[in-house]
Amino acid sequence: MASHRHLARIIVVQTIFAIESRENDPQETLEYLLEEFGNKVEDKDFPRKLLKGILDNRKEIGESIVETAPEWPLDRISRIDRAILQLGIYELKYEDEIPPLVTINEAVELAKEMGNDNSHKFVNGVLSTLMHKYEKS
Repeated sequence: MASHRHLARIIVVQTIFAIESRENDPQETLEYLLEEFGNKVEDKDFPRKLLKGILDNRKEIGESIVETAPEWPLDRISRIDRAILQLGIYELKYEDEIPPLVTINEAVELAKEMGNDNSHKFVNGVLSTLMHKYEKS
């Protein structure tokens, strides 16, 4: 069974995917998904915080993807992989209380569950590279 935080991350990725696909309102989409799966997510503030952080830092997160995977323009990365990367990069860069290896493991698991056969390798490569870049000396 998925942990509460894992399910919360799935909901955030689904929200990002939905707003990129259909230009839905981010908060309405998140609240709808939380309502649908709400009884399984203990801390509803966790996915709200993640989504807000991703949206507030979207430009910098996109720049990190481009910088780390220059051979993959943003529009060539699948929407689901891009959503997973946005979540992972946000956690790596802005969430100090989440250990980087937890972030990468969660993102790789999401990519295995939601992406194609190679998504988890791509996500792992991008996030591992960024983790080493942002490691504190």
